[in-house]
Amino acid sequence: MISSADLPDTIPVFPLPGALLLPRARLPLHIFEPRYLAMFDDALKTPHRLIGMIQPREVPGGGERRLHAIGCAGRVTAFSETEDGRYMITLSGASRYRITREVSGFAPYLKAEVSWDGFARDLGPGEDDASFDRVRFLNLLRRFFASRDLATDWDSLKEAEDELLINSLSMLCPFSPEDKQALLEAPSLSTRRETLVTLIEFALRSGTDEETMQ
Repeated sequence: MISSADLPDTIPVFPLPGALLLPRARLPLHIFEPRYLAMFDDALKTPHRLIGMIQPREVPGGGERRLHAIGCAGRVTAFSETEDGRYMITLSGASRYRITREVSGFAPYLKAEVSWDGFARDLGPGEDDASFDRVRFLNLLRRFFASRDLATDWDSLKEAEDELLINSLSMLCPFSPEDKQALLEAPSLSTRRETLVTLIEFALRSGTDEETMQ
């Protein structure tokens, strides 16, 4: 576990649409672009080994892309290198953060000054969802997976802890980047579950399948 004292003021940030990382969850990443290979190498040289995942957002009225204000930092906890120099890495979600200023410099990747205020709960133990109706939720999820021709290990879902189940589905389900951002910014596990249910119900009503599984 990382403590609040270990959280730096400046971190490298990795803009990646649709790639959601949540506290205490794990995100596998394939690193191959030269700038992000440099980012990864530099992150390994720090005591905290943090990389900040962030969602880009499109600016209305133009093709310009900027970053959302809130992301989630993950600690590099595993990696392997391929023969051609690419990396397969695992980020373990540490805490959400708010970008206060993008930092200019000589690095080929983006850095930002960040604030961790308001996200102290992310560093604590896992959350429970006292009002979680698992049977109803799994029935809804079965309909959603059937409509998308998706398969899963239903026995594992039945046994998974509340936080692991809700956060894993939030990260893996085929939602738009803006929907993923709403899941990230949910202030509590129960709020995230309510948001997740709303997104699934909307997808079932719309009957569209524009997104694909990560």
